[in-house]
This record gives sequence, C-alpha cells and structure tokens, in this order.
Amino acid sequence: MSFTMYSTSWCGYCHRLKGQLSREGISFEVVDIEQHPEAAELVEQANGGNQTVPTLVFSDGSAQTNPSLMQVKEKLASLAS
Repeated sequence: MSFTMYSTSWCGYCHRLKGQLSREGISFEVVDIEQHPEAAELVEQANGGNQTVPTLVFSDGSAQTNPSLMQVKEKLASLAS
C-alpha cells in the first residue's frame, strides 16, 4: 500500500474518493477513525486539531486532506519516481 485513507462511514467525500480510486485500480488501506481512536488523533495532527476526512497519509509520511483524484495520482507518481 502506498497510502492509507482515514475516513468515517458517513463521509460523502470519502465515499466519492474511494469510488474514484477503485475505478482507477489504485489500492489503498482504509481506517475508520470512529472505530480507531488512535487514528483520529493522527488525523487531528495532520489537520490542525480537526478530524477532517478523508485524510490520506502516504508512505513518505506526507498527508493530503480531501484531495482530488488528480492530486492523489500526482502524489503517487512523485513517490514512484
């Protein structure tokens, strides 16, 4: 996996991005921050104390909050080079 998506079950933005990524054949891990409090803390650290989802954390430790599909693809391309 090249990134983890932190989300909630009720987040519309999360559902949309998951669908877009799946259609593109991009694999990722999903962690529900409501089920994993330690994950919620990680999301807060990446977002100035807010539990904003979707938050994606990449293999290089960087994070994107509510990115577009294009932003994710650009990031993955930069990690592959």
